[in-house]
Amino acid sequence: MPVASTSSGQKAWMRRTTSGDLAVWAAWLAGVAIVVASFEIISQATIWAFVWDAPTQGADLIGRMFPPRWSYLDQLWKPMWDTINMATLGTGLAILLGVPVAFLAAHNTTPSALLVRPIAIFVIVASRSINSLIWALLLVVVFGPGTLAGILSIALRSIGFIGKLLYEAIEEIDRTQVEAVTATGAGRAQVLAWGIVPQIMPAFAGIAVFRWDINIREATVLGLVGAGGIGMQLQASINVLAWPQVTVIFALILVTVVVSEWLSARVRHAVI
Repeated sequence: MPVASTSSGQKAWMRRTTSGDLAVWAAWLAGVAIVVASFEIISQATIWAFVWDAPTQGADLIGRMFPPRWSYLDQLWKPMWDTINMATLGTGLAILLGVPVAFLAAHNTTPSALLVRPIAIFVIVASRSINSLIWALLLVVVFGPGTLAGILSIALRSIGFIGKLLYEAIEEIDRTQVEAVTATGAGRAQVLAWGIVPQIMPAFAGIAVFRWDINIREATVLGLVGAGGIGMQLQASINVLAWPQVTVIFALILVTVVVSEWLSARVRHAVI
């Protein structure tokens, strides 16, 4: 730690050396310069007349959204059910694919740390780096509009989430339990079934339910790009400026998300 001498000859502790202080001040100065430069660039690309008029336009839009057209609710049950099914099936497919990837990525369960583990890590990173909305844009082109594209986009996005959290849980298991099962003469599959899986089951349950809860939210917007569900109804209502219908859709999405949050919390509490 840096120490300086006072005028009386006593040594005093310092948080940083002089060069360290200069480096910190230089970093702050560089940060301020970057913020100022960024604001200047954004200001040049911003039409400020729209910004100053935004409160008026926002108030006008909210006024058009009320009162809600509750009679439109009868046309939303089927799309919302499709949205829930998209999230559920997509999560299930992601679990089927993500669990093996997690075991291949964990250093204590992978069959090859030099070949298989890097490939599994790459799959996890590639899945997490692409948003489900982008996956939906691509898959709608391949499979056409509909819930199939939505299910696959949710699954491809969720594989990385499930795989990453689960392989980290696998790497954090208690080795003594694995060694005890191994000492009985158990084979590799038996060690996996009795020494590893019981330890990660609480984490797995929490990860699966948490991802399903997230996918409910993501599935509501995939219809904006043609991937089925309530998002298609939302897009159609916005296109014809039917703002009272948009209010009803927002209310239904909010209720669905609240219910899914409650269900996921109860399941996590019951399992974990």
